[in-house]
Amino acid sequence: MSTMITKTKSITTLGEKRKFRFGILLDIRKNKLLYVMLLPVLLYYVVFHYAPMYGAVIAFKDFSPRLGIWGSDWVGFEHFREFFTGPYFWRTIKNTVLISFYQLLFGFPAPIVLALLLNELKHALFKRTVQTVTYMPHFISLIVICGILKDFTSSEGVINDIIAFFGGERLTFLLEPSLFRTVYVSSGIWQNIGWGTIIFLAALTGIDQEQYEAAKIDGAGRWKQMTHVTLPGLMPTIVILLILDIGRMMNVGFEKIILLYNPGTFETADVISSYVYRVGLQDFNYSFSSAVGLFNSVINFVLLISSNWLSRKYNDTSLW
Repeated sequence: MSTMITKTKSITTLGEKRKFRFGILLDIRKNKLLYVMLLPVLLYYVVFHYAPMYGAVIAFKDFSPRLGIWGSDWVGFEHFREFFTGPYFWRTIKNTVLISFYQLLFGFPAPIVLALLLNELKHALFKRTVQTVTYMPHFISLIVICGILKDFTSSEGVINDIIAFFGGERLTFLLEPSLFRTVYVSSGIWQNIGWGTIIFLAALTGIDQEQYEAAKIDGAGRWKQMTHVTLPGLMPTIVILLILDIGRMMNVGFEKIILLYNPGTFETADVISSYVYRVGLQDFNYSFSSAVGLFNSVINFVLLISSNWLSRKYNDTSLW
């Protein structure tokens, strides 16, 4: 009897698999153009994200370009132990976590607040003008942005001119370790706040307008409508984006850090990605930098899985 049940389950599973495959083929035939449009994106991720993953094995080897990846000697977790016991481990971890935390604390709510304010504007021309002005910094090259920051924060820059006008002392912001994180995070908010509002403004258009009408009938003012209708309508989008941002907490971009920091600010500016850049490309220690980068990726993966699990458990909203 048990044998018959097992065979029945196997036949059922096989039938479901065939049905699933047939459904995929049917969907591809039905939506050929959509799959053609999707193909370049898939190729991009396969070529630039998945295919290079085999190179992560050099984190466990004493890599030599002459011997190649597979010809190099296997050293196991030696490079990981070297990083964990090295003098820069806690410094890079601390700086990465603090900068990411400040970005999450101040940078994540900024586009939400701007989107809510723009949603309350009734003057269409003024609203479009504000949107355009706030979007523009996102499209400026990062090199140009960093050049502007260096000029504005120099001892003879515009910011110091304003400080001197009110009787303050001039100082070079990017030479002060205590001010580096402030400059980095605030400039990031200025650069990306407008671009970040796009998805929230799109989510606002999906809120049922009848809810606002019902709130008005109940006597709710603009503030009550925003807190009881607009924010709950935005909450699923906010949660999903928050999960994604938490999953990227350890990925502080090294490009901007490298363009702005200097040896005098390493104590507060040196993050994992900039440390990997210096060790890997400047010191040619490829295996060690790969080990540090792999460690960083694992931490990001754990953060993403954990935040998604917590969100699904307590908020019923998750990525999967």
